[in-house]
Amino acid sequence: MKFDEILHRITGLSCPICGISWTPSEPEINIAKRIIIFLEARRVLYIPSEMENPTYCVESVIEIRNFLTTELSKIDEKTNLYSYVSAMRKACNKFLSRCDKKNGDILIHGGNWGHWASWTFAAALGEMRGTFGTMVTQIASAYGLNVEDDLANIIPE
Repeated sequence: MKFDEILHRITGLSCPICGISWTPSEPEINIAKRIIIFLEARRVLYIPSEMENPTYCVESVIEIRNFLTTELSKIDEKTNLYSYVSAMRKACNKFLSRCDKKNGDILIHGGNWGHWASWTFAAALGEMRGTFGTMVTQIASAYGLNVEDDLANIIPE
C-alpha cells in the first residue's frame, strides 16, 4: 500500500504518548457480494425481453450503471474486480447508446414486437446480458459467491 493511500485513511492522531486511527479499505469480497446481490434484483438482466417494458429497462440500466460507477470508485484499479465491474458498466453504456431516448422509436414502439425498434432493443439487451453473464461468472468464481437462480440464467454454459 502506498503512503498516499495510508495518509488518506488516517482519521485521527492522539497524544501525549502517541496514537493513530485509520479507516481500512473495504475487502473486495464485500464489494463483490454487494454487486451480486444488487444485480440479483434487476429483472432487466434475466426476464424474457418480450415481457419487459423498454422504458423501464432503460431506467433500470441507468440505475445499474450508476450503482456500478459508485462501486467502481471503491475498487483498486489494478484488480480483476475492477475490470469486471468496468466491463459491466461499459455494457450498460453501449446498451443505452443503442436505446437512446433521442431515437424515440425504441421507447415508443418497444412494446410492438414486430417493429424494427424492438429488434434493436432485443439485440442490445441480449448483448448486455451476455456481458453481464460472463462478468457475474468471473466475480462469483473469483470470490466463491452464490448467485440466485434468476440471475444465474444469464451465466454462459
